[in-house]
Amino acid sequence: MSRPILLLAALACLAAPLAAQDQRPYDLIITGGQLLDGTGNPAVPGEVAIRDGRIAAVGRLPHRNAKHVILARGKVVAPGFIDIHSHADDGAGPRGGFRDPDPKRKAALNIVTQGVTTVVVNQDGRSPWPVRDQRDQLRRDGIGPNAILLAGHGTIRGRVMGTDFRRPATPDEVARMRALLREALADGAWGLSAGLEYVPGRWSTTDEVAALVEEIVPSGGVYISHERSEGRDPMWYWPSQDPAGPPTLLDAVKETIEIGERTGARVVASHLKAKGATYWGSSKAAIELIARARARGVDVWADQYPYTTSGTDGNTVLIPGWALGRGPDQLGAAPAQSNQRPDYSAALRQTLADAALAAKAREDVAHEIIRRGGAEKVLVQQHPDTAMQGKTLAEIAARLGVPAVEAAFEIQFRGNPQRMGGGRLRGFSLDEVDLDLIAAQPWVATASDGGIGLPEDGPATHARFYGTFPRKIRRYAIERGVLRVEDAVRSMTTLPAQILGLADRGGLREGMWADVVVFDLGVIRDRATFTDPHQYAEGVEWVLVNGEAVVEAGKPTGKLAGKVLIR
Repeated sequence: MSRPILLLAALACLAAPLAAQDQRPYDLIITGGQLLDGTGNPAVPGEVAIRDGRIAAVGRLPHRNAKHVILARGKVVAPGFIDIHSHADDGAGPRGGFRDPDPKRKAALNIVTQGVTTVVVNQDGRSPWPVRDQRDQLRRDGIGPNAILLAGHGTIRGRVMGTDFRRPATPDEVARMRALLREALADGAWGLSAGLEYVPGRWSTTDEVAALVEEIVPSGGVYISHERSEGRDPMWYWPSQDPAGPPTLLDAVKETIEIGERTGARVVASHLKAKGATYWGSSKAAIELIARARARGVDVWADQYPYTTSGTDGNTVLIPGWALGRGPDQLGAAPAQSNQRPDYSAALRQTLADAALAAKAREDVAHEIIRRGGAEKVLVQQHPDTAMQGKTLAEIAARLGVPAVEAAFEIQFRGNPQRMGGGRLRGFSLDEVDLDLIAAQPWVATASDGGIGLPEDGPATHARFYGTFPRKIRRYAIERGVLRVEDAVRSMTTLPAQILGLADRGGLREGMWADVVVFDLGVIRDRATFTDPHQYAEGVEWVLVNGEAVVEAGKPTGKLAGKVLIR
């Protein structure tokens, strides 16, 4: 065939789609904005047209009729944000997640007002069972953002091993776990989550986890791991109770890399951090481990939330449970039911009356103070003694003229005897030096590690429930300059979509589902604080999920526009 004929054939192929283009009016056009497509490229002026829940056209569009128009002059138009580690469906009852009967929880107003259009749930090894029942209920009752479901390693382990889980699994038990995981994948799970610092996952071996992760490889699933440790030692560790040499953050990162290398799976080190005042700065070593693994071809990634305080920091109890009559395992089951209300202050006095036990208690409290960021970073947020409320442990110790360990005891003695620790304390166990280093990595996605929040949930709610994604843009890109705005947006759009294998979301391209956010770069910021967390973010003006507005002119609509996404 001659070259002119080839050229004519090529032109005919190009013309065919143009001739077949849908000539109906668009359902919606977003016009006048700067398009930030999530790839890391700079923003460009243009329009986004939407029809039937999908993006119909992108760019400098000729004038076309549209049923609705969003004027985005001076604003940024970006793909909807994807929260790769969310607890939006934790719990099915009061103060639960998507399956809660309250329509405001189903709508996830605090999540969508951040610009989030898709959440990945069933994290930390915990998932409902069977997954198909959760899938069917969410489809039937409706949800605000889209949801991706994982299968929980801890749930599967518990179903196979029952209450006899404080040991490695046998080969037969691992085989039964693999069968259950295959069932969950068939029901729509996108992969496996693990909570290896929690019960019952902390007794699993690397071999057990790797054997399960092998099951997700054929379908291209993802393994997301809350690792065995996030600092010098795990959260369950007490020096007076547990043998020396517990896993560190670096041990945990090495395990995640090993699982990815052995199985070929895509693996994620979740909410990467360096916890505890004596461990700050160690993120540099963790980053180096992951970077070297990626250089040799391991499919390993990470995610991060942009706060210096963790979820468990919000429930800081400096005194170990064993010293308060709760038994040796901080993460174990609650004490047996009794008609008498516990008196933790009396139990502590009894412990301190024994010289040997008192020495162990002081050792453990000193360890926990450091793990929670040091005495200057532990804040008393709620306490019967108003003189203590709003003060750090260091300030209280100075006022009482005692060491920080003794001040922790006084907080219990002068506080609520029915409450472990005497009041509500929050530690700030992370440091900005590590947050900056982690945020700058091109393989780190943004994630909230938060769930659905409503004002009636009270002041203990973590600010990340309301502010994670705007905070990443405002504080770490605009104010601190840790990464470019374009890269911050990439960390919450195309990057998590790439990790998850989402081909039709996370970008601004023709044919993709119309998950879109319009925000004001000059205004966008988080407003939630740790004393007043229930405040929506500012600057997020429009959020579309599958082409429907779940945020309209800055106000949540309550629409249940989300879908359960099945691979």
